[in-house]
Amino acid sequence: MKLLVVASSLDLQQPFSSTPSWWQLLKGLYENGVDLVVTTYQGPAIETLWWRAVPNPVRRQGDLFKAARDTARKILGPPRQVQVEDAGVKPESAADRLIRRTAQTLIAPRWHAALDRLLTEGPDIDAVLFLTIPMNHVAGVPAALIARHGKPVFYYDGDLPASLPQFSGFATGFRIYQGADPGEYTAVLGNSVGGLETVRALGAKQVHTLQYAADPEVWAPLDIPRDLDAFFYGHGAEYREDWIQAMLTGPSLALPERRFAVRGTRLGDLGRTELLPYLSFSKLREYACRARLNLVITRQAHASVYASSNSRPFELAALGACMVSSFYRGLEEWFEPEKEVVILASKEEATERIRWLLEHDAERERIGAAARARFLKEHTYRHRARELMAILAGYL
Repeated sequence: MKLLVVASSLDLQQPFSSTPSWWQLLKGLYENGVDLVVTTYQGPAIETLWWRAVPNPVRRQGDLFKAARDTARKILGPPRQVQVEDAGVKPESAADRLIRRTAQTLIAPRWHAALDRLLTEGPDIDAVLFLTIPMNHVAGVPAALIARHGKPVFYYDGDLPASLPQFSGFATGFRIYQGADPGEYTAVLGNSVGGLETVRALGAKQVHTLQYAADPEVWAPLDIPRDLDAFFYGHGAEYREDWIQAMLTGPSLALPERRFAVRGTRLGDLGRTELLPYLSFSKLREYACRARLNLVITRQAHASVYASSNSRPFELAALGACMVSSFYRGLEEWFEPEKEVVILASKEEATERIRWLLEHDAERERIGAAARARFLKEHTYRHRARELMAILAGYL
C-alpha cells in the first residue's frame, strides 16, 4: 500500500497538539510496510527514516495566511466559545468567515494543483489521506482529485469532538466544518465514536473510528526516582476548569505535604502546584515517570461525547503510570476502571482518592502494571496502523 499524506504539521515547535501523534502513526504505518509520501499543511515537510517528504507546496502562502488570520482575530475578535448538545452549525464569526473565504480562494487552488501533480507523477499511489487539516480550507479539492484520478481520498479528524460545530473548536484553532462538505471524501475517520455520528449527520458518506495510541519505543518507562506525588501535563484550562480545580488546586492545598506538579500553560489558579519547565517534548516522559500518580484531566468536549480519545491515557499507560482520570465517558473502552485506571465519579471525591492512592504503593504499582500490559496488547501505534490499513483496503 502506498499513501500520499497531508499532515496538519510535522513541526514539533508549532502549537498543534496532535503533531507528535502524526509522527507515531506514520512510523507505525511504515513498520507495517506502507510506502509513505508525506507533506504538510503548515510549516516544513520533514524528511525522516520512515517516509519520503514532499515540500509543502504552499508554505509561503500558509505562513502569510497564518499571520493574516492572527491579525484578523485581533481586530475582529476571537470566535465565541459555546458548548451545547445539539448538532446544529453555529454562525461563523466575522474573522472565521474571512479566514475561510480567503483560504478557499487563495490556498485551495494551489493545493489542488500540487496534489494533482503528485498523483499524476505517482500512479502507484493508492490513496490520499488528510490528517486534521482545516477541511473547509480545501473544499472541492477531494472531489476533484477523485474525479480525475479515481483514487479514494480520506479525511482523519483527530480533534473530535471539539472540532464539531456545536463545540466551536478551540479558541486558538480553526473551525473546520463550516463551509465544508464531508460527503466529498470517500470516508471520514475520527478519534470519537460519538463524534462521528455528528460527522455522518453533516454529510459524510462513510465514517470509521481510529483512536489515538502511543509508540512503545517513544513512551518506554524510565527507572528513575519518583520525587513527584502527582503530575499533570496539558495546555489550557479551556473546557476543563472545574476538574483542574478539583484535581490540582484543591488537593495541592489540602495535602501540603505532597508535591503536585504540572507542565503546561494557561491552566489558571493551581494552588500549591509547582510549574515545571517545558524544555522539550521528550522531557514529558521523564516528568511522568517521576510521578507516583499521573492525572488525566480531559476537556469536557472529549469527556462528554462517548469514546472520544486523546493521546494522554495511552502515553501514560505505556509508561506503566498509575492514572487517575476525571470523569470520561468511554474511557472504559480502552482501560478497565479500578484495574487499569481510576476514574473519578465526581469532583468531590478527588482529594480523598488521590490521598488514598498516595498512601498505598502496592495498589498504584498494580494499576500501572495492568495498564501497561493492556496498552502493549491493544493500543500501540502498530495496532492503529493495522486498523487504518484494514479500513483503507476496503476501498481500494
